[in-house]
Amino acid sequence: MPFVALYAASCLFLFLFGCEAQRAKMSQTADSLSAKPRVLIESSQGSILIELFDDTPLHRDNFVRLVKAGYYDGLWFHRIVPGFVIQTGGAEYREKPNPALDTLPPKSIPAEIKHSHKRGTVAAARFDDDVNPKRESSGSQFFINLNDNRSYNGKYTVFGKVIDGMDVVDKFEKLPRDGMNIPYAHIELKFKLIE
Repeated sequence: MPFVALYAASCLFLFLFGCEAQRAKMSQTADSLSAKPRVLIESSQGSILIELFDDTPLHRDNFVRLVKAGYYDGLWFHRIVPGFVIQTGGAEYREKPNPALDTLPPKSIPAEIKHSHKRGTVAAARFDDDVNPKRESSGSQFFINLNDNRSYNGKYTVFGKVIDGMDVVDKFEKLPRDGMNIPYAHIELKFKLIE
């Protein structure tokens, strides 16, 4: 009889351990599936880490594709409006021209307007409503909100947010600039996908 009890206890232990191991495996799988793509922007001012949203897949996938291709490397924040936004992404703002990269971005991306423009959110630039009534996004240009820009809510696609390095974003905001909000210092950027 003690052997049967010991055998039953062993079976119960193995069953419970097996269930726990399966739960742990499922939890790890869920964590890996829920991990959002992240992009690191490096510069002489410091690094900015951006997390991309899953519910704006057209913008997310396009951004990841351009980062992987090296499209953004060598660009600089060409528009700095203190208290409002810093912007980059236009091929004409590359220090060393690279015609092979200039054709990579699509002309536009269909709007995926879902999120508010809070401080630190990353949004796609676009042409004004009078020439772009569908509010389609630029194929490459984007900006980081320096404040809660409520006037942009419902008008521009937010597709990510800064999760580390807002202090670096604030350094860019303070750069001296001309009357067109173009900074005098062209600080090159390097983009890297974090997988």
